[in-house]
Amino acid sequence: MDRVFFNGKVYVERDRFEEAILVRGDRIALVGKNDEVLAAAGDCERVDLEGRTVIPGLNDSHLHLQMLGKSLNEVQLYGCTSLAEVIRRGKEFLATHPLKDGAPLTGFGWNQDYFTDEVRMPNRYDLDQITTDRPVIFSRACGHAISANSYAIEHIGLTADSAQPEGGEFGITDGEPNGLFFEHASSLLDPLRVPVTPELLATQLKSGMDYAASMGLTTVQSNDLSESNYLKYLAAFDILRAKDAITCRYWSQCSFTTAENLIGFFSEGFKRGSGDNLVQFGSVKLFIDGSLGARTALLRGPYADDPNALGIKTLADDVFDDIVRISDEHNCTVVTHCIGDGAVENCINSYAKVIKDGTNPNRHGIVHCQITDVPLLERMQKLNICALVQPIFIHYDMHVVRQRVGDALADTSYAFGTLGRMGVPVSYGTDCPVEDLNPYDNIYCAVTRRDLNGGEIYLEKECVDRFTAIDNYTVGSAYTCFDENGRGRIKEGFLADFVVLDADIFTVPEDQIRAIRPVATYLGGRVAYQR
Repeated sequence: MDRVFFNGKVYVERDRFEEAILVRGDRIALVGKNDEVLAAAGDCERVDLEGRTVIPGLNDSHLHLQMLGKSLNEVQLYGCTSLAEVIRRGKEFLATHPLKDGAPLTGFGWNQDYFTDEVRMPNRYDLDQITTDRPVIFSRACGHAISANSYAIEHIGLTADSAQPEGGEFGITDGEPNGLFFEHASSLLDPLRVPVTPELLATQLKSGMDYAASMGLTTVQSNDLSESNYLKYLAAFDILRAKDAITCRYWSQCSFTTAENLIGFFSEGFKRGSGDNLVQFGSVKLFIDGSLGARTALLRGPYADDPNALGIKTLADDVFDDIVRISDEHNCTVVTHCIGDGAVENCINSYAKVIKDGTNPNRHGIVHCQITDVPLLERMQKLNICALVQPIFIHYDMHVVRQRVGDALADTSYAFGTLGRMGVPVSYGTDCPVEDLNPYDNIYCAVTRRDLNGGEIYLEKECVDRFTAIDNYTVGSAYTCFDENGRGRIKEGFLADFVVLDADIFTVPEDQIRAIRPVATYLGGRVAYQR
């Protein structure tokens, strides 16, 4: 259906705004002044924007959409300020959400650094206070540490003598497992989880997509698929297609842990961009380390607040090198989770073996890119390595980074403004559900470098202006999925993906950016969300 949108403040590019948009099919046919565009529109549906600000559809360059959909239907542990509150929320959920016999009680979002009673991770005995009749599996907000109760530990047969898994570990206290699982050790709990079917995945993806659309997201670059589950996800998307239920474009970041599995994947005909403009295979996603909050991020030296900790390397160097090489040979992008400076260095070393002339044609990137020093940033610039970053992480991390890594590294980390000014391709994401998908909180943190409570500024030199923040969230993220000439701008020939906002994000006071919400989100000119 053709539509003309008029009487708006339409963001085209830095310092340039227009008034109206003509959409033909799923593309933008014309952008300009009201009279010009209305005259060209002819007889088609007209939408009065009533003076509202319109920006391109936002594109989250890294999140976990299925986990978001799943987390919306389990115990919400975000914002818990005590162990007691974690236990209380678990009990309340169990009392109001009947579960099948033996089904686990799952939750997501606790963070021990917010606890005021005891600043420690929940252990098996804490979760035993919720129930001892079924597994309780609660994930830390970062997703890199999980707490489980005694029922769970006993039913997977775990003892202090059990072998520690490669790339992870489970905690032991006083000669017995304490219920804490880090990195790959979390897979030990998989037998207790509800079996994943395409139908369940479709339901969870749909929940995540609808929430994304309500926040003004028209594209998500999501790490859900892996070498072991991608066929189930393809079936889930087929279910959604049949119902015309896809409300957000999906670019997959597919995880691999072995070169053999990757070779098999490519041999089946998959390649970067496979699919259509709604659902595409995008990139290979790798993990090198964990999180700063859980002290599993890989550092080059000891943690400042724990000299016995260096973090956890979650993938061997030779395996990492093989996967990067094979992906590059197939013209496929690799994006790698790197939080600690040790992980960033290892990743750059591996990419440098395939980026021969500094142009990085396959746009290999580093996701998170948090703990850095100046030489690491300069190497990223020289190799043109993409930075897929999450300014929202500043909200929490600014309060622990000096404690974890010391002043010198804290003063050169989360250098997202510097990276952009150096010419490194920067895109914004949230890592949802590690943080909420809310892009306006994310933009606020990028612009102000303050936490969500409006406190002190962390590294003011890293602030960016609003044009930069929005561009990083739109055309910058489009670059990482090789479509910067087809989405991320409101221009002729681009996909008609845009968001009508309830306030002018370019002029409201900084502390009001967080309150902005979409009035409507359009995907290919069709309503994906309307308030």
